[in-house]
Formats: sequence, C-alpha cells, structure tokens
Amino acid sequence: MTLIKQYIEENKQRLLDELFELLRFPSVSADPKYKPDVLNAANYVAKKLTDAGADNVEVCQTAGYPIVYGEKIIDGSLPTVLVYGHYDVQPADPLELWLTPPFEPTVRDGKIYARGACDDKGQFYMHVKAFELMMQTDTLPCNIKFMIEGEEEVGSSNLGIFVNANKERLKADVVLISDTSMISMENPSLETGLRGLSYLEVEVTGPNRDLHSGVYGGAVANPATILAKMIASLHDEDNHITIPGFYDDVIELTETERAELNAAPYDEEEYKKDLDIAETWGEKGYTTFERTGTRPTLEVNGIWGGYIGEGAKTVLPSKASAKISMRLVPNQTSDKITQLFTNHFLKIAPPYVKVKVAPHHGGEPVVTPTDSIAYKAAQKAIAESFGKQPIPTRGGGSIPIVALFEAELGIKTVLMGFGLDSDALHSPNEKYDIFNYYKGIETIPLFHKYFTELSK
Repeated sequence: MTLIKQYIEENKQRLLDELFELLRFPSVSADPKYKPDVLNAANYVAKKLTDAGADNVEVCQTAGYPIVYGEKIIDGSLPTVLVYGHYDVQPADPLELWLTPPFEPTVRDGKIYARGACDDKGQFYMHVKAFELMMQTDTLPCNIKFMIEGEEEVGSSNLGIFVNANKERLKADVVLISDTSMISMENPSLETGLRGLSYLEVEVTGPNRDLHSGVYGGAVANPATILAKMIASLHDEDNHITIPGFYDDVIELTETERAELNAAPYDEEEYKKDLDIAETWGEKGYTTFERTGTRPTLEVNGIWGGYIGEGAKTVLPSKASAKISMRLVPNQTSDKITQLFTNHFLKIAPPYVKVKVAPHHGGEPVVTPTDSIAYKAAQKAIAESFGKQPIPTRGGGSIPIVALFEAELGIKTVLMGFGLDSDALHSPNEKYDIFNYYKGIETIPLFHKYFTELSK
C-alpha cells in the first residue's frame, strides 16, 4: 500500500466527518437570509486550511462574501500551484423534492446526498485534505496556494477585483480546479474546455394591475402568454437559436475534432434512462456530446407570472418574468451576446406590452491547452490512480474565473474534476460518491508530484 493510500485508509472516517461538517452550512450566496451561514462556512474553511498546515491563512473581505486565502511556500525556486474552489452553494429549492434534508448530509448506496456535496464543497475539500496528507507525510513537492471564494454561484462579481489587487500574492505557475466532472469512474476524463455564460432576467408588463380574466380576457394582452410566445420564437424548428448574429463568432469544429470528441464512451439509452426521458432534444445535426460541450445554447431557467398558489384565482396577470441563460462557446463573448439578446428581445415585443431586460452576470468560454506540463501532469496522475489514461472532453458548464485567471494572472488552468454528470448539480438530491471523494484525495498529490518533476 502506498503512503497516500495508507494515510487515506487510516483517516477515512475523519476525512468524511469533516466534509459533512462543511456540508451542514447552508451557504447559499444567492439568498441574503443565509448570510451568517455563508460567513460561517468561510471561517470553517480557513480553520481547516490552518489545521492542515497552511500559512498566512486569511478570510479576505470583499464587497460581497469573503475569499479564503492560504499558502505553503516551501522553496521559491519550486513551481507554485494555485488551487481554486468555492464554498457557496446553489439554493436547495424545491425542498419538497429532496428525499433527505439538503443540509443534513446522508449516505445512501455509497453516495453523499447534500447540497454542495459535489458542487463544489466535496471537490474543493479534497484539495484541503490532499494538502494535509502531503504535509503529514512530508511529501509536499512544490509550493501551493489556496483561493476559495463564496460568490461563484452568483457570478463571482468581486473575484476580479480581488485578483487584480493581489497579483503578486496569487502569483503561480498553474491554476488547479476541481469543479468539473468525469465521464465515469471506469472512463476517467479531463475537461479541456468550458462554455461561457450570459445570464439575464426579462419582464413583460401589460395592464397596470392584475385583471379579472372574465371581464378583461380576450380584450387585453396577457403578459404570460406574450412572454411564452416571445421565448418560443427564440428557437426555430431545428432548435437553432434565432437571434440575429448569435452564431457569427462560433468556431465550428473540424471533422477530425468532432470524431475525437464523439469517440468517448457514451450510451444514449442509459443517458435517457437516467433522466427518465423518451428522447433527447437539441440543435439538429449535432450529437449529445457536441450539443453539451461545443455548441451554444439558450435555456429558460425559471418562468413565472400571475397566481401560482393553492386552488384557483382567475386573473389576467399584470406581469410575467423569466430568467434566461445562454451558454457560449469559443470566440463568443458574454457582453456581445447579452447585447444581441437584449436588442432582439426588445425588437420582437408587440406594442401591447412593455418589456425590460436586465443582465445578471456573464463569463467567457475557455479552451485549456493539452500540450502543457500541467495537463500532462494531470494525465499521469489520473493514469496512475485509475489505471487508465484519461479521455479529453469538453465541459458544458461555465467557470467564468478561468478566463479571468488567464487575463489577470497570465496562467492557464487544469480542470481536474471528480464529479459525474449524474450527480444532480443544482438539482434536488445532489450527490457525490464517497469513492470519488477518496479517489480525488489520492490523485491530487500525484498531480503535484508530476507537475514538479515535469517542470524541472
């Protein structure tokens, strides 16, 4: 048994108990009522970094939620790895769909069920425990810095300010992030790109008050109906987005790139079974892998208006609203897409309603190099711990700060995630396999080892 596996085996229960403590904080950054819990989660992370052996640990205040920083500099001539993660989580709603309370972690069939179990508490905490392992076994081969933030789920609006003001402090050779997924534990993979994001809220207003649907129905435009029609018009019959100029900057994959992407193991029937759907849906002419990793999208994240309480209330609502997100691919930019959407949505509004578009936040798409020392170190680490070479894939999600790190710090990122697409991120009953958690703690020290060796 290797030193790494021995340490994990001897500390198995404690490693799990500490993660459970972290998961019990309802650190929902989107809802102000959870502010004390978000701050408590930050303090817990700082304490655990200190306990693990980090120096200069600080809960750094921002205009929003704090960023937890810590470091271990063992030799200025050695390479430095900057670990990024986030301690904030998505809202747990709808609560009634959880089989067990979202902030009381529960184990079923070897899986931890809790909000944040995979995104991102379970994943970033692997790095804290891997660091502890290297400190306790005297095997830390390089310098390491931690930057764990509390606003990732609401757009990281204060992170750019912090990074810009702390460039010297954050100086490193690579950023290491575990906030992504693998194809499966049998088919480990490394994500080589992420989509960008444009997130907006739209509001359609008709009459100056809710109206009696019998007295006024048929004579006054219903904002909910108009909103539904406007949203429906944003895709054509081939599920192609109809906003003029939307695809202008999209870089099409070559046939070779498409073939390589689609060579990854994929079972369409298993995919549909897992989601309990009869058929997949998406842009005509593209596979599921291409649609979720290399093509831009437009999705309704929430839609509301009128009466949605118990029983019946026959009203014609004054207003209807929706939250809309667009995932972007390389060469698209969030500012441009946000403007294109805004212009188009206002233009297609009929004269009998008023329309407002309010941008929330955005982020840029990224492609990470596969020929870098850091990527090769991640390949070697995964190959050793899993006994199989990782497959390069493109991620469908967005981590806006990856582009930020490259722009502000001039360094590339390695996306070494251990989650699964089936982990119900952002959904009720989010989970993370205990096996994956331990496997991450086992693999991360190997990354540091090989990154140091290959950097020489």
